Amino acid sequence: MMKGLLVFTALLVAVFGKETFEGHQVLRITAKDEVQLSLIRDLEEMEQLQLDFWREATDVATPVDVRVPFHSLQATKAYLEAQDIQYAIMIKDLQTVLDEEQQQMQSAARAAEPRNTDSFDYSNYHSISEIYRFQDMLVAENPNLVSKMVIGQSYEGRPLNVLKFSTGGTKRPAIWIDTGIHSREWVTQASGTWFAKKIVTDYGRDPVLTAILNKMDIFLEIVTNPDGFYYTHSSNRMWRKTRKPNPGSSCVGVDPNRNWDAGFGGPGASGSPCSETYRGPKAHSESEVKSIVDFVKSHGNIKAFISIHAYSQMLLYPYGYTRTPVKDQRELHSLAKKAITDLASLYGTRYRYGSIINTIYQASGGTIDWTYNQGIKYSYTFELRDTGRYGFILPANQIIPTASETWLALMAIMDHTSKN
Repeated sequence: MMKGLLVFTALLVAVFGKETFEGHQVLRITAKDEVQLSLIRDLEEMEQLQLDFWREATDVATPVDVRVPFHSLQATKAYLEAQDIQYAIMIKDLQTVLDEEQQQMQSAARAAEPRNTDSFDYSNYHSISEIYRFQDMLVAENPNLVSKMVIGQSYEGRPLNVLKFSTGGTKRPAIWIDTGIHSREWVTQASGTWFAKKIVTDYGRDPVLTAILNKMDIFLEIVTNPDGFYYTHSSNRMWRKTRKPNPGSSCVGVDPNRNWDAGFGGPGASGSPCSETYRGPKAHSESEVKSIVDFVKSHGNIKAFISIHAYSQMLLYPYGYTRTPVKDQRELHSLAKKAITDLASLYGTRYRYGSIINTIYQASGGTIDWTYNQGIKYSYTFELRDTGRYGFILPANQIIPTASETWLALMAIMDHTSKN
């Protein structure tokens, strides 16, 4: 039955182009003790249910968010009820929310096409071609400050564009920021676009940013997983991974945040190509990851590396693959605290902070564990808004508030890096 359904779903996508999520619900599951937590973890192993964990089981204090396909709703709810595990419905019908998101994007796109980056609509979500056009406009408008580098190609041949903000000099110490490594986390690419404009607007006006850019470069990769991002617009809004086929499997893609050579293949990453956290056949197998690895190594003077995800409202530092604290734990911890305090000063948004393994879960093959091991002390990962009312489908009216508050935290990290 299951196999037939999968084939049928695949046919529907092939014919109509977009996967639909009608009747899919997002459940928020709350464990009351470790026993229930492990029963929830058992659900993750039941591949036939095709559950999509938006927030994985971490600790008793943190709820688990999971997208349940319509055909698995009864079985999933029955399992939870039989074990007396509490759950609530976070999103009643995912497709309804996606339709609203789509309508808003379309009506925003019908407005005049931006002639420059001042008229670009930062308060709405954009397609990859619109973001690429924005990057080219930004470079054309600010030739003395911004240039575009192409550090590689995605599996499907899209350019891996990186914006370089620099006031001159060669091989200056640098700060790296990337957004959108998980393609469905749309608020991150949208925030990255806003950050790019913020940098050119504030340079020469804001003394702190001006001082940073007068001695350091900033590299910003807005669409870090372009194939996945394109796919979230064209075919499946909930796509997270890359789009490289896996030999011997009908499941496509690798989780680019489990593909780095730091504890690669350890706990917290899957060896199954169908899993959302599939680590890939080997470390750096994905060109989207390998291009950053090669860039970081050849540059040799990157001092801070910030990788931006959504959602959960957390600021994390290494490690994720081992419980051994990093040697700079105290400094990284106090800087994280300063950054989230600055972030909260704007709208009161509360963030948790700490090492990955102690704050969320064990995860191997992650970006910032690798960068820290390369000697980049200030390696951080953000999880932006929210904590789970909308999850990955954050309404567009939260883009600018999210980006503005996150910018304050980024400034705290960048300022500290430039002074140390």
